[in-house]
Amino acid sequence: MRLPALVLLGAAAACATTPPEIGEPGSKVSDSQAEASYQAALARVTQHREVYSELDTKFFCAATYQSADFREARIRRQATFQMWPGEKLDQELARERAVAAQTYEVVFGILLVDRRFDDFDTRHSTWRLSLATDQGEVTPTGIRRIGRATEDMRSYYPYMGDFWVAYAVQFPLGVGGKPLVGPATRALTFRMGSALGQAEMSFPLEPVQPPGPAPAPTAAAPQAPAAR
Repeated sequence: MRLPALVLLGAAAACATTPPEIGEPGSKVSDSQAEASYQAALARVTQHREVYSELDTKFFCAATYQSADFREARIRRQATFQMWPGEKLDQELARERAVAAQTYEVVFGILLVDRRFDDFDTRHSTWRLSLATDQGEVTPTGIRRIGRATEDMRSYYPYMGDFWVAYAVQFPLGVGGKPLVGPATRALTFRMGSALGQAEMSFPLEPVQPPGPAPAPTAAAPQAPAAR
């Protein structure tokens, strides 16, 4: 029966200071260097938060910004696990680059003690999600429930325990007629808030460098007179 497991989870979470690790760990690739490279790429775009009310845990959550670099790392990892031919890998990489050029996306997982608040993808959700920068704030154009975490999911997002639920959230590229990420933007901040609690997770960005002036044409060196 799953009820005792849920009761135990709630009891453990009530006094926990870090997310409980429940479930079999995800798979790793056999190449240790490739595995370390993926985990480093994941760490650069992932933030974790825990929310409490006095001694009671409200929720644990973590979010991963789907940057262009991370998308490539994730797809290459999937290709290794599933033994894709080169042609399929190239197609999937092209598709991910196209998606990254059209939207900002965050994949997040959450462990809620009170599962009645697990309604992120419903029309009248108790939660408000947003993405903010120094240029302003945008709300989602799409929220997709991926579902309960599995061992396969933990192969890409190791923080997703058995009782976590994953979502993918898409945001527009612009706000108020201007890009959400400007030349001086240093971070994207993902916000989630409800009566249950609030969490913010920020993902550092490389500053956008404006194109510099074209180099001035160099004058041709004078030709020496031909020897006679």
